[in-house]
Amino acid sequence: MAITAGGSLNAVPSSQQQTLDSNYLDFTGTTDNTFAQQYLPDLMAQEAEVFGPRTISGFLSQVGAEEPMSSDQVVWSEQSRLHISVKGTVATAGDTNGTFTVTSDIDGNNASSTPAFTLADHGVRVNDIVLIASAGIVTKCKVVESALAKIEVEPYSATDLTGHATTVGGSTLLVVGSEYGKGTSYYADTDGATAQDTHSANEPTFKSYSNKPIIMKDYYEVSGSDTAKIGWVEVSVEDGTSGYLWYLKAEAETRLRFADYMEMAMIEAEKTHADSAIGVSHGSTDLGANGAGTEGLFKAISTRGNVTSGVTGVNAATDLAEFDAILAEFDSQGAIEENMMFVNRGTSLAMDDMLASMNSYGAGGTSYGVFQNSEQMALNLGFSGFRRGSYDFYKSDWRYLNDKATRGGINAAATSAAVRGVIIPAGTSTVYDQMLGKNLKRPFLHVRFRASQTDNRYFKTWVTGSVGAATSALDAMQIHMLTERCLITQGANNFMLMQ
Repeated sequence: MAITAGGSLNAVPSSQQQTLDSNYLDFTGTTDNTFAQQYLPDLMAQEAEVFGPRTISGFLSQVGAEEPMSSDQVVWSEQSRLHISVKGTVATAGDTNGTFTVTSDIDGNNASSTPAFTLADHGVRVNDIVLIASAGIVTKCKVVESALAKIEVEPYSATDLTGHATTVGGSTLLVVGSEYGKGTSYYADTDGATAQDTHSANEPTFKSYSNKPIIMKDYYEVSGSDTAKIGWVEVSVEDGTSGYLWYLKAEAETRLRFADYMEMAMIEAEKTHADSAIGVSHGSTDLGANGAGTEGLFKAISTRGNVTSGVTGVNAATDLAEFDAILAEFDSQGAIEENMMFVNRGTSLAMDDMLASMNSYGAGGTSYGVFQNSEQMALNLGFSGFRRGSYDFYKSDWRYLNDKATRGGINAAATSAAVRGVIIPAGTSTVYDQMLGKNLKRPFLHVRFRASQTDNRYFKTWVTGSVGAATSALDAMQIHMLTERCLITQGANNFMLMQ
């Protein structure tokens, strides 16, 4: 009988008493003896946290609220402006009747806008006193005929409207009052041409908006064998998960990443364009009757709010001239006095320098503000807020715009389209909720999530597989995560996107 010895026996003799890779197992894997090495390494079991806090969620929880919903669509209404003002074109200067053709409301909404502005409902009536401004000229007039988008006027202090711009939509008309003759009715006509005049009472209007929730999913899977496998690295995650089981870290990081996705999607998402092929590739039933996508914060502000690109085009709001322009725009909108600014690092430092330059004692960079600095104390070179005019601004760095792995990396790759920050009004707005049938006060930003008595889809998790509570024959544990939500941006005209 012959015995064949194995080729991997750890029993090779040596003529000297010394440690060799031929008679010890190798930890590094350079030989076949890849199990351990003769000299025990100094193992640093604790995993090093080299990126600091890696999560970016928390922004929406600071500036908004969260409410349940039970429908595929959220519809809300916002009040329109009180006074009557429209944009249009001075089509005819006229020595008898000057003609003003309405093109849009004062905010630029026309028949193709959402919501649409109907030119027949401009609200300007016969005998109204109006101001017409264009090309640096303001002329006070009286309306003598009003029909659909065509308004005919006679100037008070001039013979005609010569000098006013004739470009489409280049003029603005504002109603400031009315003048009627003695013994006349509301239907009085100043030139006898009653056939084309409109005399209906002005009714209050509102603007209706809607948004739809999106369903987000993710999951983590680990085999049954790996759940019982110990590791030599002690893991630690931001949510407090720790231990020597590596799958705990993987599951916890999947959960944290999904939580960030829930917030990032509410900030960045858009509804599908009419020409988008998303609906074609997914089919008409997968995405519901309202199509794909949802309106996120950036899209809502860029569509219905205000956008500033700053004086230099690099950082927004880098000097008081730009901030004064922002204040002027806010004055023309809701004039919310308290506002929160969430900005990236470059814009934050630019604002600090802007405010520091206002300090006459700061020449040479010795102090920022009245801090009574001494040589023994740290120099404070930053500002958390300031007041300009009647507005208060509270500044905060937004990690989402700084982190290279999130929007910070996108901003670096596309500087011309970079988002430098947002200005969000503090407080609440009063809106009419069509689901509840009454007016409610809500923060300008709030998240709606699907929920009912049987299922809450705010942040739903469940476990399947045969590990732990067995639910199937799969030799693994699957941890599923799901949410269904959308962001409601009310009063977007009070917001400012800084690019």
